[in-house]
Amino acid sequence: DRIANVANGTFIHANPADPIHWGRGKVSVYESAVFLESDFEVGPGPKYHVYLVPAATVRREEQVTKSMFVDLGRLRSFKGSQRYAIPAGLDASKYPSVVIWCEHFGVLISPADLKAVR
Repeated sequence: DRIANVANGTFIHANPADPIHWGRGKVSVYESAVFLESDFEVGPGPKYHVYLVPAATVRREEQVTKSMFVDLGRLRSFKGSQRYAIPAGLDASKYPSVVIWCEHFGVLISPADLKAVR
């Protein structure tokens, strides 16, 4: 039962004018899970969640709030590798972005643009 890697990306600092909300590091998306790699790190804050977003090149809050994003759960750590299950039956290839989102303030912390693995 081989799990296929469907996409990869890198978290970025979406708004360099904002010194508080940033992220970095790699993310890998598989058919059944999203993996934040060992180099993952975000600036700490309250109630961060990991979202799959059906929009590409997410740089603004509205791109998330106006979409049918999928909440994969609360961020477990501000740095280091971690795994988030993708709900069964969800086609991960339809979600070209993984974002770290602050649910407490409704703020985009860090987006990762995904590139499909061919």
